[in-house]
Amino acid sequence: MFDIGFTELLLVGIVALLVLGPDRLPGAVRTAGLWIGRIKRSFSAIKAEVEREIGADEIRRQLHNEQILDLEREMNAAKQKLNAPLSSLGETPPATDTRSQDKNQQP
Repeated sequence: MFDIGFTELLLVGIVALLVLGPDRLPGAVRTAGLWIGRIKRSFSAIKAEVEREIGADEIRRQLHNEQILDLEREMNAAKQKLNAPLSSLGETPPATDTRSQDKNQQP
C-alpha cells in the first residue's frame, strides 16, 4: 500500500529510539499498534458494510429483472393465445397504427 521496505522501517525505529528513548519506546509502539489495529478493524467493517450493500443492490436488480422477464413471458403467452385462432383461419391480425387513429379523432 505505502511501499515501505525493511530499511525504511529500520530507519524509523532508530529515529524513534533516539527521540523517545528506551524507556518510552515500548509503550509508544504498543499504543501505535493498538491504533493501527483499530483503524484496520474500522476499515474492514466499512468494507464489509459496502460489500453487503452492493450485494443487496445486486439482488434487488436481479429480482427486478426477473419480474420484467416474467411479465414479458406472460405477454408473449397472451399474444400467442390471441394469434392462435387467427392463424388456424389463415388470417393475420390487423396492424394497429395509433398515429392514423389519432388523426381521425382530432377535429
